[in-house]
Amino acid sequence: MGQPLTVRTLMETDFDAWLPLWDGYNAFYGRTGATALPAQITQTTWRRFFDAYEPVHALVAERDGELLGLAHYLFHRSTIQLAPSCYLQDLFTPPSARSMGVGRALIEAVYRIAADAGCPRVYWQTHETNTTAMRLYDTLAEKSGFVVYRHLLP
Repeated sequence: MGQPLTVRTLMETDFDAWLPLWDGYNAFYGRTGATALPAQITQTTWRRFFDAYEPVHALVAERDGELLGLAHYLFHRSTIQLAPSCYLQDLFTPPSARSMGVGRALIEAVYRIAADAGCPRVYWQTHETNTTAMRLYDTLAEKSGFVVYRHLLP
């Protein structure tokens, strides 16, 4: 297996290794073919990670020079607390890297970063069919009981 797993901040030189993870994440949620994200969204998302004025951040998990997972998170204000909240927006490991501790390591890294930023909570959502990931999430967090509603605007 070689070197231990390392979780680190995404670097601008990581684009070619990050992109297959990003594409895999989007494919997992059915964003492929006609429903694929436009390239402009991918490029804008990538640029936001390196813009100091953006609240969006990215981590990657790496072993032996190979990226094995990604976590994208952002900080935002809340109407029910003074300190910001941390939203873990995207978390992905390819099937070949699952059950290797990658997801856990990424989530725990986000927990540390959020705590250092003074956030009292980290939260995320997943699809109800993502039962494999939910087995991990159930060991790391509690279900909030909230149901997400959305309405897409024209």
